[in-house]
Amino acid sequence: MARSLFGTDGVRGVANVELTARLAFTLAQAAGTGLTVSVLIGRDTRQSGPMLAQALHAGFNSVGVDTVDLGVIPVGGVARLTQASDAGLGVMVSASHNPAADNGIKLIGADGNKLSDARELEISDVYFAIDSGASEPVLPTGSAVGTSQPDADGRSKYLALLEGRATQRLDGISVVADCANGAASEYAGPIFETLGADVEVRFASPTGMNINDGCGATHPETLAANLNGRIGFCFDGDADRCIAVDEQGAVLNGDVIMAILGRHMKSAGTLANDTLVATVMSNLGFKIAMRELGIAVIETSVGDRYVLEEMQRSGATLGGEQSGHVVLEDRLSGDGLQTAVRLAGVVAATGQPLSELRRVMRQFPQVLENVTVRDRTALDGAAAVWDAVHTAEEQLGDEGRVLVRASGTEPLVRVMVEAASADSARQHAAAISHVVISELG
Repeated sequence: MARSLFGTDGVRGVANVELTARLAFTLAQAAGTGLTVSVLIGRDTRQSGPMLAQALHAGFNSVGVDTVDLGVIPVGGVARLTQASDAGLGVMVSASHNPAADNGIKLIGADGNKLSDARELEISDVYFAIDSGASEPVLPTGSAVGTSQPDADGRSKYLALLEGRATQRLDGISVVADCANGAASEYAGPIFETLGADVEVRFASPTGMNINDGCGATHPETLAANLNGRIGFCFDGDADRCIAVDEQGAVLNGDVIMAILGRHMKSAGTLANDTLVATVMSNLGFKIAMRELGIAVIETSVGDRYVLEEMQRSGATLGGEQSGHVVLEDRLSGDGLQTAVRLAGVVAATGQPLSELRRVMRQFPQVLENVTVRDRTALDGAAAVWDAVHTAEEQLGDEGRVLVRASGTEPLVRVMVEAASADSARQHAAAISHVVISELG
């Protein structure tokens, strides 16, 4: 079986432990082999970011590929600038919502989207061959060696592209942006100001080690505690996620954001085929609300890449995940700033407060248990587990949902139960988890 260096969202690990400068250098050589056009490289604010970015520049340059340094920029900026340029590849150095010690490398194709699994496998094959010494990359000399140049206009070009994606001015809207001390720190304020909003920016003083630390999309409660009647947007380290907070302090995850956008786009005639794309983890309340609105929901596996693939296949103009990854009609994955601007635009267009718009759906209580097992691949044949699932589904009826799946990367079985009450969800999740432990734990 072919071995991939990549996980579900790029190459991840603790910087200088699993994710080293040597790995970044060799990965760049592998990805740059045969490439005849330039590569754009951006990063978030982690202390290890410059080290890994410099290794990537050196790796690409060593195989004759020119690179452009975008500096600190959201991953949506790398994607948009790659798509809008003649570059053959974009690279983002970030571990997204993970702690500061972690880092990651995401590769983005010329179309502005994540590489396919097949392309990642091809690059992995070349990487492992170089790393093991089984093959040597072709190293040019003289004028054929690649060069690295900064892009002094990258920030302004990305902000202009974002402004062009807005569908509504935001005059009169008051916004607070939590930038997670990450890549959005120098971008959230300017885009909202350009569109006419009154904006306060928080957690935008990165030190290299405070990214996602008690703030951002993984900690929306921090912003919710002190909004003073304004609406809030929380981003993660690379700003591909957006979680909203209404003026009353209620947190709106990706499901609620999609529900609001979906209803508005349907009424405006911009929701293609009155259909959107979501993952199997989307809340039952979301699916019920969409059905009542006459909006079809196509389900995919967990992961924004699978949402995007289905949107490209079906022509859908809206999709996303609970986590705050939202994809719009441009079908570029993960631009949290665009999501925030578009959601604020619905508030401006309708004249309704976000606290009223969020009532489009009711969120069913959801319980998720991660059960450690000996062999996650044995889940399919564990008849007793599926009997327990069937029993829970019968008892819940239309007022609940059960999802049991094996983790794609860890020795875990994930048991998710939604029900009309939190107590019911907990009881059914505990019962199924007990069987999983008995059979597989």
